[in-house]
Amino acid sequence: MIGNLHRRPRGYYVGAMVLVLVGLVLGLGLSASLGLSPSSTAQRSGFQAAQNLGAAPPESPFVPVVERALPAVVFVDVKKKVASGDSDDPQDEIFRRLFGDTPRRGPSIRPSSGSGFIIDSRGYVLTNNHVVHDASDITVTLNDKRTFKAKIVGADPGTDVAVIKIEGDNLPAVPVGDSDKIRVGDWAIAIGNPLGVLRGSVTVGVISARGRSGLDIFGGTPQFQDFIQTDASINFGNSGGPLCNIRGEAIGINTAINPNGQGIGFAIPINLAKHVADQLIAHGKVQRAMLGVLLTEVTPELADGFGLPNTEGVIIERVFPGSPADRAGIKRNDVVVEFDGAHVTDREHFRLKVADTQTGRRVPIVVLREGKRVPLTVSLSERDETVLAQNTNPPSGAELPQAHGVGGLTVRELTAEEKQNLGVDGGVMITQVQEGSAAEDAGLQPNDVIEEIGGKSVASSATFARMLKDARTANKKNAVLLVWRDGDTRYVPLRLN
Repeated sequence: MIGNLHRRPRGYYVGAMVLVLVGLVLGLGLSASLGLSPSSTAQRSGFQAAQNLGAAPPESPFVPVVERALPAVVFVDVKKKVASGDSDDPQDEIFRRLFGDTPRRGPSIRPSSGSGFIIDSRGYVLTNNHVVHDASDITVTLNDKRTFKAKIVGADPGTDVAVIKIEGDNLPAVPVGDSDKIRVGDWAIAIGNPLGVLRGSVTVGVISARGRSGLDIFGGTPQFQDFIQTDASINFGNSGGPLCNIRGEAIGINTAINPNGQGIGFAIPINLAKHVADQLIAHGKVQRAMLGVLLTEVTPELADGFGLPNTEGVIIERVFPGSPADRAGIKRNDVVVEFDGAHVTDREHFRLKVADTQTGRRVPIVVLREGKRVPLTVSLSERDETVLAQNTNPPSGAELPQAHGVGGLTVRELTAEEKQNLGVDGGVMITQVQEGSAAEDAGLQPNDVIEEIGGKSVASSATFARMLKDARTANKKNAVLLVWRDGDTRYVPLRLN
């Protein structure tokens, strides 16, 4: 039986193979009819790539910004009358650095250029003061190539803001935003005409910082600074153009670059610029108020020396006789912590706040005096540069021979004549600073006059030594010296360890 199983006829095997072949053919046909044939990975990716090539790419978020703002950004072509060798233009400064001074014979007409932007359909254009300063002729060209002659409505060197005006129909305007609401990290789009030839250029970055001050700017350093810092590229010729937010609103005026750095540009906040522009349009000049004091920023060392709870506020360094501050009872060493109901955080913002206050208005102010809050009321007067100059530059005194040493400093008392000439009530004069001492580290120099320590007058060198000893006994890390130098006073923290 078993042996017979291995002897099946040949037809049996042939039939089995035919059945298998028929099954394969039927299976493939059924798979094709149902669309079940698998495709390769390459085939699938190629098909998707073809689909993607046919689809529209996503639109840049900056295109609507440019479409909204660029039509109102203008090229400002300026001709200036310049006396021989007299120029404060940034482009001339670069030229002089590269090629040296080129003497001129008599007055000449010097071309210059910058940017600006229309903020009102009546033709008012915002730009920088240093762009149009000393202009004898101004030509404005719009992005649609229309050209107009412009006149200066007003200019303010204190903020580097200027307003010029053109006459035309259907003038576009850049919408104005709110610079108080910008945040570090927000998009920033700079539009202008860099180098005077690359018209309508757009650069993109972010808001890098706010409230920058103390900048030295080509073409004239503004007295009131509250700059926006951005890494959107700003080059010569961009000055006066708008810095926009992602909604296409102007949040600043491009003003300054850092020629020694990359990705560092500065713009005037639009709220400050608009406030100045409104006054220039209404009055042709800016009216500013004056408190009549010299101010010092509160540093951690000064806060420690004065026993202050934090570094907020500003210290009154000097009160001008007969000034609004003097009449209100403000005193030297007072720390202003509130002005017109708002907290005072730093010197530059306080100066701006005072300057922008309406003159003649009675304003509430709060000072810290010997650790106590003292409410006062001050009636601000109009800013008088002559009065400020007289009080910040009193006559200097003469040098006298050295005296005996006191605690790392060699000091001596002042004579009555010196006190009168220097305009001080008392103090001791430094005649020598010990090398490597804390006094040298603090920047103290011979001929400096130390008027006070910790808000208290210094009557003699013996008093000076005792007051330093008392400060060490009180475990203070720093003694705050009020120092007179070259007609100016400043607070200097002297390390006591």
